[in-house]
Amino acid sequence: MSDRITMEELAGLIKQAAGITVAPERLQEHADGDFGELGIDSLGMLGIVGALENRFGTALDVDLERCHTPREFLDQVNSSLPAGA
Repeated sequence: MSDRITMEELAGLIKQAAGITVAPERLQEHADGDFGELGIDSLGMLGIVGALENRFGTALDVDLERCHTPREFLDQVNSSLPAGA
């Protein structure tokens, strides 16, 4: 398992935790667009954060659900993960 989350992995988490299917290619193209434009609301973001916390066995920054774009979210998640997670 990689210690960095990719757009492809984020697309899978969105489907699993938020119940919204977004193709990884579309997510990559929409990396700087608002999550709301993809149909992902704050509850969906909380679900994604919870899934990541379960996956890595550690609490992540509680402000992650306030990220507005996929790129911003990935940058914050990847910088907050412990090395070798």
